[in-house]
Amino acid sequence: MVLAFNPKKRHTLAAGAAAALATFLGACSTTPLAPGPGTGPALPSAPGATAGPAPSLTGAMPPPAPREFRAAWVSTVANIDWPSRAGLPVARQQAEAIAILDRAKALNLNAIVLQVRPSADAIYPSELEPWTEYLTGQQGKAPSPMYDPLKFWIDQAHARGLELHAWFNPYRARHATAKSPAARDHISITKPQTVKTYGRYQWMDPGEADASRHTLDVVLDVVKRYDIDGVHIDDYFYPYPIEAPGMAGEAAALEAGNGGNGAARPELDFPDQPAWQRYLASGGALDRASWRRQNVNQLIEAMYTGIHREKSWVRFGISPFGIGRPDRRPPGILGFSQYDKLYADAELWLKNGWLDYLAPQLYWAIAQPPQAFDVLLDYWLRENTRGRHVWPGLYTSRIDASAKSFEPDEIVKQIGVTRSREGRGGNSIGHVHFSIAALMQNRKGISDQLKSVSYQSAALIPATPWLGSAAPGAPTVGARRGSAGLDLKLSAGRGATQYAIWARYGGEWRFTIAPATRSEVTLADEGGVAAGAVVVSAVDRLGNESERVTAQL
Repeated sequence: MVLAFNPKKRHTLAAGAAAALATFLGACSTTPLAPGPGTGPALPSAPGATAGPAPSLTGAMPPPAPREFRAAWVSTVANIDWPSRAGLPVARQQAEAIAILDRAKALNLNAIVLQVRPSADAIYPSELEPWTEYLTGQQGKAPSPMYDPLKFWIDQAHARGLELHAWFNPYRARHATAKSPAARDHISITKPQTVKTYGRYQWMDPGEADASRHTLDVVLDVVKRYDIDGVHIDDYFYPYPIEAPGMAGEAAALEAGNGGNGAARPELDFPDQPAWQRYLASGGALDRASWRRQNVNQLIEAMYTGIHREKSWVRFGISPFGIGRPDRRPPGILGFSQYDKLYADAELWLKNGWLDYLAPQLYWAIAQPPQAFDVLLDYWLRENTRGRHVWPGLYTSRIDASAKSFEPDEIVKQIGVTRSREGRGGNSIGHVHFSIAALMQNRKGISDQLKSVSYQSAALIPATPWLGSAAPGAPTVGARRGSAGLDLKLSAGRGATQYAIWARYGGEWRFTIAPATRSEVTLADEGGVAAGAVVVSAVDRLGNESERVTAQL
């Protein structure tokens, strides 16, 4: 593996880039600490508050490694991101996956959130659910020649030093874009009483115990069988309401609060009467809305507990709708209530610590007062009294040809806002782009801007100390002069998954990351100048860092 620190190549930190890295490092910590119960984050005095002094990149020893979760969602439903269409040859599917991963690596992202269960189906071989039609064009039909797409994604991501988080839709059973009939082993056929028709969708009823148990079984099956780094679920709990008659759904939710104050339109209620009546007959005392929230809460808690019982290092992330409960919102914030409409009590999940990271979908501009990005981010940070990670979802795909398009600078500024909140109440920094399509297409030059402004250096993912804080074993490092630069021979310590590598060229430190599966790394000369000092540490799956080792040159 050759890491070429050359001004004309992506791994370089030229003078301006080094200054930007120093500024970024000023908003990064290497070991976030979890605050005690009831110690919420202190918020900045004003939106966009700047970080503290930047650490030096020119000292005798390098500064702490930069830390930031940088991810992108890869949607498989409706072939939004991958594969580009159903029925592609396997070689083309794999080539498209590699292109996405290569782009992520080139941009200095460090994680992919891959949708593995679009609609109670799977992009991997499963005894619990059928193959998704978005792979082959027919639900239940395996790829031919046979391969395991999820394993392929995991292996290829890890080979590039990227994490792979498996994204599940918890309750959707059939998407409006589906074309093929349900396979014989789909839950709508095997357990039809658990699935309801709602508009153009089919939905697993959260009030049916068999439905929630099935989703839990599916998730834990993947945790057991695959080397994933995280489990991720999105905002689809109870379905987005549709008008009666008509279709509103999630698009209307994103625009709610931006129009007039006309009377609310009647909505089609979710058809969960059988489960509701059974609950009442059993002596249940909650009102219907509270009962629905309880149904979702029970699944969230069971998933968090079950995932960590199986593999303690696999993080659990949730990406809810971005606006909080109406009774807790900051003044001036308006819009859709997931608490009342999707029966998603994200504030409770944070309070109880039932997740490792929250990625609220903050899909509005900073300058859009009813849903201002920075105000909403501060709201979720305030709710985060357990010190979990809060890494907002960014609507990067709003960079498009529509009248409501974002300019690329909006996303760059939003990343700046997230960085300005680092360290307050133990908060780490990070974000997730929806979706990878905008970055693959480089819409309006967004990928170029991210690379030149926001992501000039690699970054480690923030540590998750509440899941484990023991440092991995330190690496052994050998160095010798090679024909192309300085050749490092590395041996990983116990539990290591990555190397964090600092190299000093002249008086300036440069940072990069390599997978711990690599035993050799070459630090290429820059303009005839060789790396004059090298410092390496090992990093484990939870982001814990070993002692640093200085290579003897």
